[in-house]
Amino acid sequence: MVLGLGVAAALIVGMQLPLLHRPSDAHIVLKALRPAGPHPAIAWPTVGSAALVIPSIGIKESHNDSVVPIASLTKLMTAYVVLKKLPLAEGATGPCTTVSSDDVATYEAMKLTDQSSVAVSVGESLCELDLLNGLLVHSASNYAVLLAEMVAGNTTSFVALMNQTAQTLRLAGTHYADVSGFDDGSVSTALDQGELAAMLMKSPLVRSIVDQTSVTLPVAGTVNSFTPYVGVDNVIGVKSGRTAAAGGCDVMAVTFELGDQIKIAYAIVLGQRGGDLLGPAGDAALALAQTAISSEVGVLLPKGRIFGRIGWAGATVPFGLAQNEQFSWWSAKGSVPLTARVRRFTGTVQRGETVGWLVVHATRNHRYRLVAESTVSPPSLWQRLR
Repeated sequence: MVLGLGVAAALIVGMQLPLLHRPSDAHIVLKALRPAGPHPAIAWPTVGSAALVIPSIGIKESHNDSVVPIASLTKLMTAYVVLKKLPLAEGATGPCTTVSSDDVATYEAMKLTDQSSVAVSVGESLCELDLLNGLLVHSASNYAVLLAEMVAGNTTSFVALMNQTAQTLRLAGTHYADVSGFDDGSVSTALDQGELAAMLMKSPLVRSIVDQTSVTLPVAGTVNSFTPYVGVDNVIGVKSGRTAAAGGCDVMAVTFELGDQIKIAYAIVLGQRGGDLLGPAGDAALALAQTAISSEVGVLLPKGRIFGRIGWAGATVPFGLAQNEQFSWWSAKGSVPLTARVRRFTGTVQRGETVGWLVVHATRNHRYRLVAESTVSPPSLWQRLR
């Protein structure tokens, strides 16, 4: 009986001993990771304000961003509201309107004030698709008025819709005073305009419109795009504008390859000066987009790179990557975001054993295995009782 009791007690103690171990501690060290080596400088313009928006890799960066007049970039919101109120599928023409004598008078008045517009004639039928083509390709301000009246009955009500939409989209620096941007009270920031353009370009119809170098309209005939570089250097739109107060403004969409997919970078410049204003704006936007795209670099994390220590008080070992790992990163984004999670152990951690995972938040999330660099054991019962 005594022997049996002794064996039972030993078994109970043996089963309980592992539970007496305090779980391991881990100290994680995630220092800011910046890709090594020279990186192309981002070509921010020397005047005005600018922004970069690359949705596929999470870039939303701005430079000297401030609330300023945006000229005909205003028409991006005009188009956005129209398509929300009157959705239009590719291949459809949408509702039509008949040009009146008042519409012709509006066109004549716009010509006298040097606003971008296209010729119209009394009795001419213009459908939503025609109006969007003229609005976005040739920046027709009289078409902006026709679209506003088609949707809301008058421009005052339509401008109210524009401002409500800006609030809904959380474009905090944006306010509209008219439907075309000729009024200097239509203001925004470069970053707001980049985010709006990215949302608008989710529409296949919009992408097909703004990628045109010219468009043929019922009475005006063939008119050219005012968007600099559209059709060359991978530029697929979006919209430009200019006034004396706003200077040259451009929201430029440029395609680039990301793995086996085609993505879009948006370069936005406001307040450019010199020449015809549009030329300098287009040059600045293209340089900004190209340097941002070329900032993609390969980053190597070597096997054994240490990210912390694991173990118990007085006995810890380092842990690091199980093997070499490589990923792509855009230096335009600065440091690479890292997170890590480490397991807790109550028994010996063997050399090479997986202790956790490192997550690199790059163009996509990468999960890399972390292993113990040496073996470490919890303190013995005698050590803990001393």
